Amino acid sequence: MVTLKVNGQERSFDGDPSMPLMWYLRDELGLTGTKFGCGVALCGACTVHLDGDAVRACGVPMSDVAGKAVITIEGLHPTGDHAVQVAWRNVSVPQCGYCQAGQIMQAAALLAKTPAPTDKEIDDAMYGNICRCGCYQRIHTAVRAASKGA
Repeated sequence: MVTLKVNGQERSFDGDPSMPLMWYLRDELGLTGTKFGCGVALCGACTVHLDGDAVRACGVPMSDVAGKAVITIEGLHPTGDHAVQVAWRNVSVPQCGYCQAGQIMQAAALLAKTPAPTDKEIDDAMYGNICRCGCYQRIHTAVRAASKGA
């Protein structure tokens, strides 16, 4: 049995320990903000926070989350008003929106560790989170705005 916290709530899992965290979040808990993209931890659509670090949930087996805390896009802020979420709306980042939860979670993890990142630090942190629509300039602008509290 695996016990963990998801968005602040104690949870338990008694299934296959090799099951990816992403499927547990989506199928068992109904937290569908975590998206399936590539399935091999390369695109970033499934990014969540695991003990404060941005991770690709499709590549994390349930056996690795025992005793840890997971935050999904649904748990980032109770009303969707985390600084990154606000900046995303203010900058009008999304087009199709598919990758945006993963992008937001990656950006939020960056700003939690580096509140005033340089442009290079933003680029490095966001590298590998793929946007099908090519919204990279607006993503960068929104991360910069969130870092300034705007």
